[in-house]
Amino acid sequence: MKDSTDTNQQRNDDEPRSISLFGYELIREVLLPEILGKDTPEILYWAGKRLARKFPLPDYDKIVEFFANASWGELEIKKEKKDEIEWELMSPLIVSRVKSKAEYFFQLEAGFLAQQIEQQKGSSTETFEHPVKKSNKVLFTVKWEKDV
Repeated sequence: MKDSTDTNQQRNDDEPRSISLFGYELIREVLLPEILGKDTPEILYWAGKRLARKFPLPDYDKIVEFFANASWGELEIKKEKKDEIEWELMSPLIVSRVKSKAEYFFQLEAGFLAQQIEQQKGSSTETFEHPVKKSNKVLFTVKWEKDV
């Protein structure tokens, strides 16, 4: 399964890469909340965790690469401490979600990060999202249990 995971993630740099902003937002901001209703945040978070289980990644660099390949945006580590990591996500596709007041528009990514780090650290994790409206980016804080 690991080989197919790696192959599925790779893209040919010669292929044009484009995604319709309207199509992306239509599914992400209209259809999913319509289908999932009031449970949208929780379901998206757990869906992100499930995706991470299907696509286990060995290190931080592969997480960054996955985000780029999935068109989720440019992910970068801003700070790392003994029991947490702060990530920054930027993309033109997230501008409208950052500016909106919806609380669940980054739960898929948050769940994905939580599960990836949990698998890498071998410790329970949780991710908190912090949209930054002025700079059109999202900060994610991934925290895990400290070694006792």
